[in-house]
Parts: sequence; structure tokens; C-alpha cells
Amino acid sequence: MTVVEEIQSSIKSNKTIIGYNESITFIKTGKPKLVVVANNLPVSSRKEIEHNAKVGKIKLEVFDGTSRELGVICGKPYPVSAIVIKG
Repeated sequence: MTVVEEIQSSIKSNKTIIGYNESITFIKTGKPKLVVVANNLPVSSRKEIEHNAKVGKIKLEVFDGTSRELGVICGKPYPVSAIVIKG
């Protein structure tokens, strides 16, 4: 299953958390299955997510597209910089 298919499947089953701040909070408190970030996420924000994912031993994928494209895949009318897929 590709990253796009996994994102769309998890959105249909309400197993996603959308947004940078919400993603950071869930990575620190929960046990996500996967973290996806847009390739145009600012470096400082990406490093914080990467660090927290590494500490929690969580798989991290960099989406091969912008936050606007990630928002479209999520069915949102706005850019989405980070998504957490719950385990």
C-alpha cells in the first residue's frame, strides 16, 4: 500500500490526526503507526517531528509533495503539513 492509499484509508476510518501541533502532541503521548510530513515543511519543524518520531521509534515518511497537495489528498481545502496515522 502506498503512502497516499494509506492516508486516504485512515481518513475514511477516522484514524488520522491532521496538523503540526496536534501531531507533535500525539507523537509524545500516543503510539502512532506512521507520521507523514510534507516535503516543504520548515526545517526546524521537520527536525522536531523527526526527533520525536525517532525517540518513540515511529516510522516517518516524507510526502513527495507540498503541504497543499497533502491537504488535497486528505480532502481538506487548506494545506496540511503533518499527519499522524493512529496504530
